Amino acid sequence: MKTVILKRGKEESLLRFHPWVFSGAIHQLEDGIEEGDVVRVLTAKGDFIATGHYQEGSIAVRVLSFEDEPIGDTFWLRRLADALEARKAIGLTDNPQTTAYRLVHGEGDMLPGLIVDIYGQTAVMQAHSIGMHKARHQIARQLTEVMEGRIAHIYYKSETTLAFMEPENGYIVGGSSENTATENGLRFFADWEKGQKTGFFVDQRENRALLEHYARGRSVLNMFCYTGGFSFYALRGGARLVHSVDSSAKAIELTRRNVALNFPDDPRHEAFCEDAFKFLDTTLSYDLIVLDPPAFAKHRAALHNALKGYTRLNAKAFEKIAPGGILFTFSCSQVVTKEHFRNAVFTAAAQARRQVRILHQLHQPADHPVNIYHPEGEYLKGLVLYVN
Repeated sequence: MKTVILKRGKEESLLRFHPWVFSGAIHQLEDGIEEGDVVRVLTAKGDFIATGHYQEGSIAVRVLSFEDEPIGDTFWLRRLADALEARKAIGLTDNPQTTAYRLVHGEGDMLPGLIVDIYGQTAVMQAHSIGMHKARHQIARQLTEVMEGRIAHIYYKSETTLAFMEPENGYIVGGSSENTATENGLRFFADWEKGQKTGFFVDQRENRALLEHYARGRSVLNMFCYTGGFSFYALRGGARLVHSVDSSAKAIELTRRNVALNFPDDPRHEAFCEDAFKFLDTTLSYDLIVLDPPAFAKHRAALHNALKGYTRLNAKAFEKIAPGGILFTFSCSQVVTKEHFRNAVFTAAAQARRQVRILHQLHQPADHPVNIYHPEGEYLKGLVLYVN
């Protein structure tokens, strides 16, 4: 392994086990280092401190280990086995009612730059760093061994996360046309070949189950519905009507398929391909509204405009929700903190002059763990509000 030498005093965050080395902390790179290489990180005094993947950009090294060890089959096997044990501990690996879950969550599983979602017999692997992209086949071999027959196929998908590299996508183990999975007894299609992320947003599993508890007898609006997850949970919960809205025609088609998979020909559901803000300008009123938009801010420079967007969106929802209504509202923007988001929602409530109580404060589920040394991993935040 080639070496990266830090500037004096820049090892402090690594001594606290934070898994990133920023480019501004680097004093010297050894000649010949290429993007995706595994490198040893040394202090200004020459002491070893970490091993990780090098990549050009603001995050220059993503730390794989704080031990001076080779990064090969044994390493990948150990890390993947540890991730699997954590999912066993929370009861996700052998549950026939839920066959979709996240097996590897980047820094949360000490594998920064790697995502692995399980959909039945298929694992969908996504690289967010060049180093993980280069190691994909090695990781896939160890993943197959660790899962011990739980999976038969591995689909690699990184065209959106590493678009500048134009990585090939497709099955690197097996191959299957079966793309359905189960979540809390409900079935859905996961479009890992052409859909967003890995094909389904498994991070909302527990929040969807909570919405089901509140749905009985209510009219439900599911904004930014994508795959329709909240919609078919609402139907099972006994909602009297459910409207699903998304600006993407493909998302609306997927929502209709997922609803039909669970509730064929159910007259309570209707889907609309329309802009969220335009739809909220209609005269309709709802007893329960879900706001689960895509990330409004993907970097800190966009934070101010993102908070204005969250305020505007939630103010529209407060205008449309009936007295005694329930609002599920979310942000998946990593740079938007819980405090930022709450303030934006509270500003919206004040603008709409509604009385609002917090019933639940929501977050990502246990299969999307947050590394205690990497608080930036806490990206999903949500509020369930009772609105008078």
